[in-house]
Amino acid sequence: MFNIVILGFDKALASAIAGMADLFTLTGVSWNRLQQQAPTPKFKVQIASKDGQPIQCINGLQLNAHIRFDQIDNPSAIIIPTIGGHIPNVLADNPELLQLIRYGERQGWLIAANCTGNFLVAEAGVLNGRVATTHWGYEAQFRQRFEQVDLHADLMLTRDGNLFCAGGGQAWFDLALHLIEQFHGYDTALETAKAFVLDYHRDSQQSYSLLKLAKPHKDPLVKQVQLYLEQHFDQPLPLEQLAAQFNISKRTLIRRFNQAMDIAPNSYIQSLRIEAARKRLEQTNQTVEQVMNAVGYEDTSSFRRLFRSVTGLTPTEYRKRFGRKFRA
Repeated sequence: MFNIVILGFDKALASAIAGMADLFTLTGVSWNRLQQQAPTPKFKVQIASKDGQPIQCINGLQLNAHIRFDQIDNPSAIIIPTIGGHIPNVLADNPELLQLIRYGERQGWLIAANCTGNFLVAEAGVLNGRVATTHWGYEAQFRQRFEQVDLHADLMLTRDGNLFCAGGGQAWFDLALHLIEQFHGYDTALETAKAFVLDYHRDSQQSYSLLKLAKPHKDPLVKQVQLYLEQHFDQPLPLEQLAAQFNISKRTLIRRFNQAMDIAPNSYIQSLRIEAARKRLEQTNQTVEQVMNAVGYEDTSSFRRLFRSVTGLTPTEYRKRFGRKFRA
């Protein structure tokens, strides 16, 4: 039986700890019961804390620990859950956890972390030069703090040797299912996903992320252009016409916009249109063609291709996942 140890710490996300404990503990149990077969547990699951004392999670719940960090003995995997508190404080408050991660790396343990829990793995130094992901909303903070990590925040899951990383806050179930597959194969992981009614093999965080449209800056001209674009993005906007609107040259417009926003004007317009399309797909029952026309596109294939490149989903797939359910 494989031994999974979840490393608890104060201000962790309770659901990431308890949820993964449930999934691993009930692998080979829940599905078998549904099939009226004898349960066959596949994992032994333990929660560890630095001193064996209960963990005070960010939501106020206390979770009991089974063992201390120094009692962990040859685990099949150690798992670092999501940080729920202020990340710099949690990193500073957990030197024992960082030391354990470094020790586990030297021993060749399988190390897996979820969401902002990847900050702890990176802080321990074991992600330097290696592929990782984290929650899309913390990408900039992660990159600033850990420049040597090969971060791919668009991905839901990454693996680099013995290191596994998962993205969003509730990606713990993606991570757990992936590890179940690693240890017991695809069929067992799929059965577990079906028993818990979970989507399996989500590949990307793109469809969940917010478009980064408004980088703070102090250029008054660019702010005026942004306001104009937000009000007219659904109209044809040749850059020559846009520049003339503000009595500047096309070259000046592109230069000022790039300096202030780190993005070209045309790319910014496309981002505004795709964000507007997302909202319409979420909140209305307009057809894809109606949405496309409403946000300023005329060519269906180009719109679908661009939408998928930004969100990771086709417009139809996006609506199925995020759209409101309208009554006929």
